[in-house]
Amino acid sequence: MNQDQQKSYYGVLGISPTASLAEVRHAYRELSKLYHPDTTRLSAPEATERFQRLNEAYSTLSNPEARSLYDFQRGYTRYLQPLPDPPVADKSAALNAPERPLSAGEIFALFILALTLIACLLLAVIVGMLRVD
Repeated sequence: MNQDQQKSYYGVLGISPTASLAEVRHAYRELSKLYHPDTTRLSAPEATERFQRLNEAYSTLSNPEARSLYDFQRGYTRYLQPLPDPPVADKSAALNAPERPLSAGEIFALFILALTLIACLLLAVIVGMLRVD
């Protein structure tokens, strides 16, 4: 990579301008583990600077509109280049459900939902039995 590419958001994430949204997410996740100020061996000021630059790059490249504007300003023509993968259909930076496991909070919410459903069914059965005329 030349000096200009290393300063670009694509260089920060270590990806090419033709990278898919899934590749952008993957690169961000891997690098955030390395540069997060709480988990890295870098000095605090250097880690903070790198992590902020990483977040800035991700927020731009994960947003389709912001990425298009950034590409236009930088002179990238990724739409005219052959893409390695078909373009990602979703327009959000959020992960699709099949692409990630459920978090602990989501599992807990599903558990509470199931518990509530069972309690409502039991309550309906009890009320039905008590209202027998």
